[in-house]
Amino acid sequence: MKELEVKSMYTLTETLAAPLLSEVTYPWEALPKISAFILELGATLSEEEYEKQGENIWIARSAKVAPTASITGPAIIGKNAEVRHCAFIRGNALVGEGAVVGNSTELKNVILFNKVQVPHYNYVGDSILGYKAHMGAGSITSNVKSDKLLVKVHTPEGDIETGIKKFGAMIGDEVEVGCGTVMNPGTVIGRNSNIYPLSSVRGVVPANSIYKKQGEVAEKR
Repeated sequence: MKELEVKSMYTLTETLAAPLLSEVTYPWEALPKISAFILELGATLSEEEYEKQGENIWIARSAKVAPTASITGPAIIGKNAEVRHCAFIRGNALVGEGAVVGNSTELKNVILFNKVQVPHYNYVGDSILGYKAHMGAGSITSNVKSDKLLVKVHTPEGDIETGIKKFGAMIGDEVEVGCGTVMNPGTVIGRNSNIYPLSSVRGVVPANSIYKKQGEVAEKR
């Protein structure tokens, strides 16, 4: 499944997590390693560019963080990023350069590439969002199955066992997710795709696609 591999979905020059992601084949394989990676990376960041605040929290001096935002480490907030009013960053979060974490948005165990926008009432857990990916207002990643079993990635060629209980969505570069969308556990969206508002997404959405509803996916032209 070449289209699901890290190198097919993401531009690694657009994230500080490139060393981590280059070590794995599929992006979800990096999820259990995010915490340790942030701790290791944070210790190497320039004190001229990043300020360590609290326990294992590194915030770029050029970033804008609202005083009402809550950030728990390990976390890195990249250069020129914006963390808005009442954002809730629960730990194990790497927020890329120029990214936007909006009002009442919650992050947990995530990698946000540079220029990602999750600006309004989003929940992003156990997920990786590629360069310039955008989640519309109220869209969320559902990261645990209702039966609490390990998550599988459903593909046309068959299921891929991940061995992971918490797995939200792998979202490729420049994906647009419509408002109010729920991405079910194990969702993978290829780069440059669009998801209609109010969608319930499950399985794999190919790159360069328009997802209208389950079973109705058009190729972009």
